[in-house]
Amino acid sequence: MAEQGLRQAGKALFHEAFGAAPALAASAPGRVNLLGEHTDYNGGPVLPIALDRRTVVHAGRASGFRFASRFEPGAVERRIDEGPRGHWSDYVIGVVRELVAAGCAIPGVELAVASSVPAGAGLSSSAALTVSCAAALARLAGHRLSPVELVDVAWRAEADYVGVRCGRMDQTAAVFGRPGKALEFETGTGQRRLVPFTGSVHLLDSGLRHVLVAGEYEHRRVECEEALRRCRRAMPELASLADVPAGALPRLGRFLPRTLARRVRHVVTETARVREGVDALQRGRRARFGELLFAGHRSLKRDFESSCDEADAIVALARKAGATGARLTGAGWGGVVIILAPERSAEAIVRQIQAGFARQYGRVPQAWRSRASGGARIEG
Repeated sequence: MAEQGLRQAGKALFHEAFGAAPALAASAPGRVNLLGEHTDYNGGPVLPIALDRRTVVHAGRASGFRFASRFEPGAVERRIDEGPRGHWSDYVIGVVRELVAAGCAIPGVELAVASSVPAGAGLSSSAALTVSCAAALARLAGHRLSPVELVDVAWRAEADYVGVRCGRMDQTAAVFGRPGKALEFETGTGQRRLVPFTGSVHLLDSGLRHVLVAGEYEHRRVECEEALRRCRRAMPELASLADVPAGALPRLGRFLPRTLARRVRHVVTETARVREGVDALQRGRRARFGELLFAGHRSLKRDFESSCDEADAIVALARKAGATGARLTGAGWGGVVIILAPERSAEAIVRQIQAGFARQYGRVPQAWRSRASGGARIEG
């Protein structure tokens, strides 16, 4: 859905659910992480772009807390003193609680959510929701959050209240994304740099969805924490796994079980791929950048074991069809595969991938095109 249509749908939903007009609206984008998967919580760099798919929230003052979404009937009532329910509204309550803790007086709010960011697809629908909510509700309460404060409120809502032990990459991309730019974000230092990224990316949906509050994602985080503890036996000065020099991997292998050694190797090599990828984009070496995507997927598949058969099939079909790069994006175990391809042949390449996937799995994966776009904003 186009942005104007999304705003209109959200405004109509607010009126339908609450019988009034909203006071204001805000939006934030989903994101695609080009390179730097599972490096954000390991102190390494990431390279996301903000998508042209967004989440829009319309908000108005009220005596309680009621939230509506295009994806379910009716409105849900919540209290800010209750615990998480395992419902999408947890993300909104998490934001409200963080804003109240920061001194924003929010006695009540009615809020309607409309989004074109698919949930569970590795495109950070949760950060699009929390960032847009934080922007809207802070403004509704008469506060102007700085971009860094906006990131922190959204991150704490997801990490502390919802319980997803994520890094700050998604929220940072949703706030600081810019059209025609990728965002190099050094999670260990907080430094940010915009890098040229023109042209389109194509996204193919594996059809599988993940849940981040439990399961393999959390297991990988625990493995990385244990690997860091073991690596510090040999290198006590290590601040994070991303700081492990590539040349030290053979020596550190003596302190690590085979599985943990593979996890460390992924973080170290993915850190290097981000930095080489930034250099490739700055030099206009798109072909080399695409090869780094292929290499990143191999590492996710073999070393981090966070891919899935459907994503592996899409990447293999993409290479065969002539794509210049492809890899699974997001936390993994499902979601979306990024495809880079020459503009003149991209549509034909995508159709070839879809046809090959359909022969293997009996269904055609959804595909769409996107460009690097802008971050969070007040819509009016």
